[in-house]
Amino acid sequence: TAAALPPAHIRRLQELFPQARIFSMYGMTESKRCTWLPPEHLATRPDSVGIAIPGTEVWVVDEAGKPVAANVVGELVVRGGHVMQGYWRNEEATTKALGPGRHAWEKILHTGDLFRMDEQGFCYFVGRKDDIIKSRGEKVSPKEIENVLYALPGVIEAAVVGVPDEVLGRALKAFLVVADDVTLSERDVITHCLARLEDFMVPRLIEFRAALPKTATGKIQRAALQAEADAAPTGS
Repeated sequence: TAAALPPAHIRRLQELFPQARIFSMYGMTESKRCTWLPPEHLATRPDSVGIAIPGTEVWVVDEAGKPVAANVVGELVVRGGHVMQGYWRNEEATTKALGPGRHAWEKILHTGDLFRMDEQGFCYFVGRKDDIIKSRGEKVSPKEIENVLYALPGVIEAAVVGVPDEVLGRALKAFLVVADDVTLSERDVITHCLARLEDFMVPRLIEFRAALPKTATGKIQRAALQAEADAAPTGS
């Protein structure tokens, strides 16, 4: 539950456990579970985290807090009895995350996550607002690129960050961990991405590592890699 599950990993789980019913879900500490994808929709919507769980409402809003149309990217908002009352002794963070609800006695959670919702109410995680990279004048979601990288045979871990660049603003860099018995070159990775992504989303810088930094729960620390990239001399 620490991070979004790439569709390539879902397919692999289905291959390994063909009789299992896999439930793809989304949630966060501030509200625990928010959405779930009924297993029968997994084949047609492998990149969706589903619909609101019972007793919960979710919708997508713009920067002004207004609901957006179907398939428009915005911030996910959650309403339900499982939404937290606030952060312990942190009024500033609480005010930022919780907004007024439908009733005077309730608060709704602004997740800080970018989503889109289709016409049927199925939700699709785009990325953390703080993770979005501005490159070549375009807003790029690292998760979209990482999903493509995970589909490359042999890739075990992947993380994408923005590297300071005088021309592009941010150049895209991918950190990869590959299986011991697999040999991949930078060109292999770029060619794979060129066939599946818009040109401005293709990482031009590739770095292979033995491991990526992780939290205690096993989540890749993209922020640590981003800080490393920001601290490195331009062009390195």
